[in-house]
Amino acid sequence: MIQHPAFTVEPWWIRECRLHLDVLPQTESVFALSNGHIGLRGNLDEGEPHGLPGTYLNSVYELRPLPYAEAGYGYPESGQTVVNITNGKLIRLLVGDEPFDVRYGTLHDHERRLDMRAGTLTRKVHWTSPAGGEIRLSSTRLVSFTHRAVAAVHYEVEPVDQPLSVVVQSELVANETLPGMGEDPRAAAALEAPLELEENTPGTSGVAVMVHCTRASRLRVAAAMRHDIDGPTGTRAEADGGDDVSRLTVATRLKPGERLRLVKYFAYGWSAQRSRPALHDQVVAALAAAHLTGWEGLLSDQRAYLDEFWAGADVEVEGDAEVQQAVRFGLFHLLQSGARLERRPVPGKGLTGSGYDGHAFWDTESFVLPVLTYTHPRSAADALEWRQSILPKAEDRAEQLGLRGAAFPWRTINGEECSGYWPAGTAAFHINADIADAVVRYVDATEDADFERETGVPLLVATARLWSSLGHHDIEGQYRIDGVTGPDEYSAVSDNNVYTNLMAQQNLRAAADACVRHSDRAQELGVGLEEIAIWRDAASAMVIPYDERMAVHPQSEGFTRHAVWDFDSTKPEQYPLLLHFPYFDLYRKQVVKQADLVLALHLRGDAFTPEEKARDFAYYERLTVRDSSLSACTQAVIAAEVGQLDLAYDYLGEAALMDLHDLEKNTRDGVHMASLAGAWTALVAGFGGMRAGNGRMCFSPRLPSGITRLCFRIRYRGRLLRVTVTADTTTYELLHGQALTLSHHGEEFTLDRAPLRRTTPVTPVPATRLRQPPGREPIPRHAAPPSRVTPSPSP
Repeated sequence: MIQHPAFTVEPWWIRECRLHLDVLPQTESVFALSNGHIGLRGNLDEGEPHGLPGTYLNSVYELRPLPYAEAGYGYPESGQTVVNITNGKLIRLLVGDEPFDVRYGTLHDHERRLDMRAGTLTRKVHWTSPAGGEIRLSSTRLVSFTHRAVAAVHYEVEPVDQPLSVVVQSELVANETLPGMGEDPRAAAALEAPLELEENTPGTSGVAVMVHCTRASRLRVAAAMRHDIDGPTGTRAEADGGDDVSRLTVATRLKPGERLRLVKYFAYGWSAQRSRPALHDQVVAALAAAHLTGWEGLLSDQRAYLDEFWAGADVEVEGDAEVQQAVRFGLFHLLQSGARLERRPVPGKGLTGSGYDGHAFWDTESFVLPVLTYTHPRSAADALEWRQSILPKAEDRAEQLGLRGAAFPWRTINGEECSGYWPAGTAAFHINADIADAVVRYVDATEDADFERETGVPLLVATARLWSSLGHHDIEGQYRIDGVTGPDEYSAVSDNNVYTNLMAQQNLRAAADACVRHSDRAQELGVGLEEIAIWRDAASAMVIPYDERMAVHPQSEGFTRHAVWDFDSTKPEQYPLLLHFPYFDLYRKQVVKQADLVLALHLRGDAFTPEEKARDFAYYERLTVRDSSLSACTQAVIAAEVGQLDLAYDYLGEAALMDLHDLEKNTRDGVHMASLAGAWTALVAGFGGMRAGNGRMCFSPRLPSGITRLCFRIRYRGRLLRVTVTADTTTYELLHGQALTLSHHGEEFTLDRAPLRRTTPVTPVPATRLRQPPGREPIPRHAAPPSRVTPSPSP
């Protein structure tokens, strides 16, 4: 956890007022810029010192071996790891003959600011070299939302009180040395210098181009740069390069009051099929378009793009400045992860770091896409179209496992399973139903019939076919799905996991309904009336275990009969449990890594009564240790629904501040996309009580004592809604689109042009606060320090 105040608390900025080298890796993740295609970690312009150098292209990876102590049928033979590609961020500075390095000389001031309305990372430095040369430096970096292949830096340096010779070196550098290459020497060898040089054209004509190819995966990557230079008379520029470096060197003599300005445009492209000349021309053309737009044009386009996004996505929180900042930070990173996906995945860390090897998981469909569906729906469609693009590989995987339909990978970059942990990589089939759930949600929210026909139906059919071959009818006619791993990875290979069965049930019904709506498309996929009837029958007969003795739903069949984990004897340093206890022991005890049954209460709330939700939530609170960042937001939603508002508020804080406070101590590897999405979910679905489906949007707002006002915007079926909740009233406004029927705490009404107000019911304070395992309670929000709150200008 970041112990010192690394960031000020401001509504629209993440600002670091001093450079703290001890948390440099964490801040590189927080300050990362991306557009879903390009990802730049927030490394210092000069490249050193650094925590983890990082420049990424979505889905550019290298293959690496997956070691096994003992081989087994169906185990993946190789994994995929995101590659640190050619670094275009680098701009080195020499003052006199002294290189600018924050570790030497005197660093008077150093400020970095991530502006979530402008979409830029700015830096201001006041530094004196060891030889006494005093300068002020400023830089502004962006990754363009409107030019998919382009990033740019505006760099400016000036002397303070004496003439100085200044040299700026702008570079493209490939195969940077990375820290911590891993313990497996075979994997380290595969990832060391993964790029083979095919072309290095120095920028003697104004444009420098480098083309590489990954050694094993054979993906071709091109990078290019060009510059605008503004300096006093006598300023000289010279281009050179060789091997894995291309460089522009600019030298000048500056007097006090004079400045050297450099605008660096750099562009990226990659392909598994296109030739070197084609990629060369692609990045040169991207640079030409960016240069034509110019620096000011890129800034203006970036701000306009974000203005449009925030107009339909902003969440306002009064009473908790930290949560206000954090939810916007989360939304900003979600937009960065998905804005220009264009049939690529959203990795678990976005493009902010190499954590999880750059893999995409079920987190995308169950946590990230619900937010994007209601705030930036095009990104949700792109992510699901990527799932459709890897459908042939998922079908091959199902065939390998002796199943019909598709078995989507637990973790992947290119569509092939690359998890060596078979209880997840093979048995966590719920990812199929999670994808189907995302399809159903997107179609309901957008009414995009073309998407449903072309993308939704194939995904729903393939996933439904898996359930119809994975499950079976028992002698009593009930439909069972045995031997699967649900969201809780501390209970693997269980029978009739409630979450999995309920989501599979929804998947089967949705596939049947979609095939009826698009009968011609269903026929193309070989779906007939008999198969549709089989799906409906399986859904109707689905086993949903219930423990009559305990009056709760067991997470899976027999779970409530297991011995309860000995929490009292578990030491704080023994969490997460998976690093200190054998899985065998975890599997046979009542202990929950992350919300599983509780996630079912949220995503399939229609399958439970209010009384069942309250009992189930109370039961699993005392068993859930939250050894996963996915858990807190779901617990917040259900805690709010059952009236445990202060507890929900605490969980909101944990989800929202996961990275800004580095709660899991691994933000250095990249931000936690699902938890960032969870801040929105906890506020909108939790305290806003928003639920949507079948063309209806319902709200049951309720606020904790720490929040005095909550206002959020949602896009739904061509409408833009604004919902404002206070302790007394809830106001619904239709900002765009036709009238819509809504529900407020069960009362239906039609919202048209005039705002409508409804009373916000008072939620009774529970007699007792629910208990968690000792030492695993969420941090109380009321203990949040208010001293670092700093106002920033209104938008």
